[in-house]
Amino acid sequence: MSEKEILLQSIKDFLTPKMLKYALLPFVISIIVMYILFFVAAGIGVEQLGTMHIESSQTTMQNGIPHTETMEAELEGSAIMKFLMSYAITSWLATFLIYIIGGFLTIYLSIFVAIIIIGFLTPLILRELRLRHYQDVDMTGYSNPVSAIFLALKYSVVMLLLFFLLIPFYFIPLVNIVAINIPLYYFFHKMLTFDISSSICTKEEAKQIEFFNAKNLRVKTLLLYLLSLVPFAIFFTAVFFVIYLGHTYFLEVSKIRKTQYLN
Repeated sequence: MSEKEILLQSIKDFLTPKMLKYALLPFVISIIVMYILFFVAAGIGVEQLGTMHIESSQTTMQNGIPHTETMEAELEGSAIMKFLMSYAITSWLATFLIYIIGGFLTIYLSIFVAIIIIGFLTPLILRELRLRHYQDVDMTGYSNPVSAIFLALKYSVVMLLLFFLLIPFYFIPLVNIVAINIPLYYFFHKMLTFDISSSICTKEEAKQIEFFNAKNLRVKTLLLYLLSLVPFAIFFTAVFFVIYLGHTYFLEVSKIRKTQYLN
């Protein structure tokens, strides 16, 4: 099956009623999770902005003797925002930073949350795919809850380390766009391929597919990751990602097992 045929078949499978039903679950759950996180973060932010202590001093010379005058003030809650918004420059900067940083964080958080959620649906999606197209391919699988949690934590730690290691590149124009996305793409690629391969293959088959199809898999996951950067697209397309890569793994496993049978 050519890549064009795999893509077209994946779209057809995604548009079936059962797959569309699965597609709604990541959307609903992710919205609930992000809604809760938003109010938690907002609560912390309001608390931090609850009070702000401002202190300034001015030294003057009188008859050759220095005199220092100190002014102290407390800004609370809305007074801080009024203080910031009372100047055009600070108002513009505050608004710009809120929208830009908040927008980026929302997109990246949505990808992270959706990938975690879709991991629970992956076996169901792949079983449906097998019934429709690959009944001759047994879903052996090699994962268990303990190893899955361990690997998710491992990939998360590596992702965070990459975020910190790449900080110097965040200040270089254009390069920073790539640098910011590398850590999350790493997590996206690792989790997606693990969820699918661990549901279909044996561990040896997964290693073999990863070795001989490494470039092809990276190209596919990169394209899917770029698609997920469209705001909130990940909520609706996560199931399609599993279907598309699922076809790839089913076809490769079928080839491996046929070759082994012939030998």
